[in-house]
Amino acid sequence: MKIALIHDWVIELGGAEKCLQLFQQLYPQAPLYTLLYKDASLNALGFDLSQVKASLLQRPGVIKNYRSYLPFYPYAIEQFDLSDYEVILSSSHCVAKGVLTNSQQIHICYCHTPIRYAWDLTHQYLEENRLQKGLKSALARAVLHYLRIWDASSSSRVDYFVANSRYTAARIWRSYRREAEVIYPPVNTEQFAVPRRKPEYFLFVSRLVKYKRADLVVAAFTRMGLPLVVVGDGPEMRYCKSLAGNNIEFVGYRNNEELSSLMAGARALVFAAQEDFGIVPVEAQASGTPVIALGKGGVTETVIPANGHNWNQATGIFFMEQEIDSLIEAVNIFLRWEDYFDTEVIRQNALRFNQERFKREIQAYVSSKYENKPNTK
Repeated sequence: MKIALIHDWVIELGGAEKCLQLFQQLYPQAPLYTLLYKDASLNALGFDLSQVKASLLQRPGVIKNYRSYLPFYPYAIEQFDLSDYEVILSSSHCVAKGVLTNSQQIHICYCHTPIRYAWDLTHQYLEENRLQKGLKSALARAVLHYLRIWDASSSSRVDYFVANSRYTAARIWRSYRREAEVIYPPVNTEQFAVPRRKPEYFLFVSRLVKYKRADLVVAAFTRMGLPLVVVGDGPEMRYCKSLAGNNIEFVGYRNNEELSSLMAGARALVFAAQEDFGIVPVEAQASGTPVIALGKGGVTETVIPANGHNWNQATGIFFMEQEIDSLIEAVNIFLRWEDYFDTEVIRQNALRFNQERFKREIQAYVSSKYENKPNTK
């Protein structure tokens, strides 16, 4: 089986890149096609640079401001020639699924999400960037309109969609009218361990960008006066610090070992984003740490909410609105029930998302589609 991997870009390392890392382990001889990359990021994932083929956008100036070049991504992804391969495995949260293939090839797309800003978050994106009126608004709306048309039409280039959650599968259907198999992404559960010491603080872990809603968490905990440690960096750092009281500690980015220690020492992880899956809440549970989360999106498939009686299953508390009062109410419920949570029950729930399970399910899925492929389409 001659297989090629394709991924949108390898700049910052997040959940999508953790999937790509295991694709590389499953298919170590497969080349990687990507729009843009940083050497250090590829090395961290285990790729040899000789395996990697970048697009015409691979320029220092573009890499530095890569998000500004979104209108050029569809054109750039279509310039790759993958005609030598039998199977294309794309890891896509933007345009990777739009690569051109022929009738003798199988294209399997592991879809992390349809393009958020082109679909679900269009109006939120325009509002947050003050693009509701004027010429810049008109240009932004035109680009997003074009991107939606291209994204929907290019979905027909995929033979089989695999989604990272049932929530994402529903979004794939809504955007593309395509069915998707669900294979949950990998979580390195072995990196985390249940602590033996008494937890001391609440924890927030995320890139500090608007849709992650760090500002909501910081504001709520400032009002409550409870200790909160914020892990992560990003453009929202300055604003979040302006909201923070003395009980909030910002520690910036932390590597895997440091993060494991912080997870183990937390009373609970607070998660306020509506994510397609959400690896961080699973990592927290692997440490035996309960999760206080917005009860929408993929987290509803990974966290089992407490109801006051299900302590042999419960792993967290949900709040239903991205509002300060809603989060505070959930934290107060947690404080009343904190001693009932069982760390071992919480960890066992996380183990069902482990890396070996992901590798086994992906390999079986790809092999089955390859073995049953028709001679022509």
